[in-house]
Amino acid sequence: MRDELSAIEAVAPDFVGVVKKRYQVLQHIDWLAPVGRRTLAEQLKLSERVIRTETDFLKAQGLLNSSKSGMVLTVKGQEVLDQLRQVMDQFLGLRQTERELSRYLGIEHCLIVSGNSDEQPKVLTEMGKLVNSTLQLLLPQGQSVVAVMGGTTMAKAAHELSTDLSKKRNLIFVPARGGIGESVDIQANAVCAEMASQTGGKHRALYVPEQVSEKTYAPLLEEPSVQEVLKLIERSRGVLHSIGEAITMAERRDMPIETIKMLKEKHAVGEAFGYFFNAQGEVVYKIPRIGLQIRDLLNIPCVLAVAGGTSKAQAIEAYMHLAPQQTWLITDEGAANSILQGATL
Repeated sequence: MRDELSAIEAVAPDFVGVVKKRYQVLQHIDWLAPVGRRTLAEQLKLSERVIRTETDFLKAQGLLNSSKSGMVLTVKGQEVLDQLRQVMDQFLGLRQTERELSRYLGIEHCLIVSGNSDEQPKVLTEMGKLVNSTLQLLLPQGQSVVAVMGGTTMAKAAHELSTDLSKKRNLIFVPARGGIGESVDIQANAVCAEMASQTGGKHRALYVPEQVSEKTYAPLLEEPSVQEVLKLIERSRGVLHSIGEAITMAERRDMPIETIKMLKEKHAVGEAFGYFFNAQGEVVYKIPRIGLQIRDLLNIPCVLAVAGGTSKAQAIEAYMHLAPQQTWLITDEGAANSILQGATL
């Protein structure tokens, strides 16, 4: 299909240009709905006159509705947008950007969705859908244990998993690491429960403190419920995790002021699995936790890192110094373009 469309573009670039423009109008209405013409024009950097012409056409085709509160897609409009998305992503350059980004970061694959989740929160929904389709591709049939980290991005992704993922699979979702220091709805235990609910799979909970002393650590490991989950984690066929900004994550966990000051002094930029690291990927601080460690990822065949937004670009790039080569990064244009622009400076 890509070759055919490239041929059409060669002989009728105006045709492809019109399709691109209308696709982007539908896409931004989907992200921002309900949205007015002025806001849409500002987002797309087009004149209000052009936006009026395009939206009037799309409304006449039954693809969108407008009211005093703004424009929204119709059911037909959403279906058309979904059908166009994969083809148009190629024409918007995302497939080439994916290849460039994976080469630059030194990992197996990068998958990019349109938009910037910092500015368009609905982009996280598209990233979640991509998590679902990627797991369908990578997870083997039969029983698969999937270890999952918590966080806002993972909680969003959980809502987009589907029962299709459980066809010919017996899925068990387990928290990748212990820790109950975050808001209840984004803790790994809650994310695992939601993923199990969405797919028809099972889940196990791991209730241990965010940080434990060595004295406390040993008896916790002997608890039968902890032992059961740790054994499941060791059998993981897949891992789902996000990547956070160092100081944001430290503050969200209410870490001591002295620790946050130390992280700033050591120029920490990112966090994953309780490891805080600088731009070179050097670990400057680690939260002691029970469960999966970064070194354990080397032995897990399916590793998905999910993070997007321009604000996370530096953290993503830094983490990739630590990531195993088989990592698949699912991100957005905001992060991808920021990383690659920095690579060319």
